[in-house]
Amino acid sequence: MFGLDSVLDVFRGPRRTTDAKAVVTGAGSGIGRSFALELARRGGEVICADIDADRAAETVALIEAMPTGTGHAVRCDVSDRSAVEALAERAQEIFGGAPTLVINNAGVGIGGKPVGDIGFEDWDWALGINLWGVVYGCEVFTPLLREGGRGGIINVASAAGFAAAPTMAAYNVSKAGVMSLSETLAAELANTDIAVTVLCPTFVRTNVFTDGRITPGSMSLSQQLARWTGLSADNVAARTLDAHDNGRLYMVPQIDATVIWHLKRHFPALYARGAGLLGRVLPQN
Repeated sequence: MFGLDSVLDVFRGPRRTTDAKAVVTGAGSGIGRSFALELARRGGEVICADIDADRAAETVALIEAMPTGTGHAVRCDVSDRSAVEALAERAQEIFGGAPTLVINNAGVGIGGKPVGDIGFEDWDWALGINLWGVVYGCEVFTPLLREGGRGGIINVASAAGFAAAPTMAAYNVSKAGVMSLSETLAAELANTDIAVTVLCPTFVRTNVFTDGRITPGSMSLSQQLARWTGLSADNVAARTLDAHDNGRLYMVPQIDATVIWHLKRHFPALYARGAGLLGRVLPQN
């Protein structure tokens, strides 16, 4: 699946990420900031949306210090549908029309507790941002892209969306939903000039481990794994934009995620037993 996409990259289409009129959520830090900066390097005009207005302004300041690109800071809580609708209206005002690229990136980390101990407040919080934030982004912006006749959507999911690791249920479910939404949207837009890409990394060196609701033991383990195997946010952002230009639906930037994908699909029972054993040794606090 991923191999075929890679082979076909060289035959595929227009560079949607050059000179883009882009909206990036969660652009105040991490992968979102890296997306915004890379789009600016490619000559784009970027709306940097974030729940933290100061962080969004910091990203815009970094763009303004670059020789190319333009940035605009907009505060947006993606878990609030009205805020996403207001973001779309602001984007049309800034761009004088529809955006050409929307990156639904805003997300939070959560983990370390098994199902039954998570609590509904944490379920609501995680799904409200990680899943509903992307649902709102796609539902609100897709009609604008259709009207524009051309463009793209990049949704940031995670390898957690298919890995289903123990003690990460809320995060896993939210990211699995983003994957399914992206696949559905890609099918619906297959006969248009609007491309869809879903990013599914494992560990990326960002602040997601410290800004989320992750138990101390799980946070320490995640930070160690990110140091050992994680990619930089800049690397992931640039490669994802290139994949989007080449029409790829799935962007899985690390070999460990690709191995997990194939193990689970070809040996599901063995994978489930292995995941169960992993759950017994993972930190529970």
